[in-house]
Amino acid sequence: MDPAAAPAADRAAVADAGIAPRVRIGEGDFDLAAEVEALHRADAGTGAVVSFVGSVRGASEGARVQAMELEHYPGMTERSIEAMIDAAFARFEIRAVRVVHRIGRLLPGERIVLVAVAAAHRGAAFQACEFLIDYLKTQAPFWKKEHTPEGARWVDARVVDDEALARWGIGAAPLGTAGGAGGG
Repeated sequence: MDPAAAPAADRAAVADAGIAPRVRIGEGDFDLAAEVEALHRADAGTGAVVSFVGSVRGASEGARVQAMELEHYPGMTERSIEAMIDAAFARFEIRAVRVVHRIGRLLPGERIVLVAVAAAHRGAAFQACEFLIDYLKTQAPFWKKEHTPEGARWVDARVVDDEALARWGIGAAPLGTAGGAGGG
């Protein structure tokens, strides 16, 4: 059977055969070129791979950021992101997804998150990538603490991120439930 003609759940299984896991969370950096190449190699039906890379900004709310600490709930976080990926497969004609999220102490300019989406055509890849980063920013259980010259502060969820998620017909979870301070 042609993978593109299969139901979304079947496409997810076919697309990610040979790419495991779809979600990786850890302290180490990632190799963008290697991650994108792995998506291209996994499926001859892939015509486009779109990626988003988020990094630590050197300033936030008018203060210089010296470092950022990211925390998460192991197990719960991976399950949450897997559910987001399943939702993307249900909405878009995509073939594979890779989400890499870093935790621990990061410095300005360092990469935090990668969302990469493979599809037969660029439109679906772009849409699914944007959907996933909007979802990830508000629904994944990550917490961020910025270290500035004035001291450390937890990063609150941003209204603009909730509004971005609402474009997809999804309401943001209240703090302390499935969401957190955002992810990336």
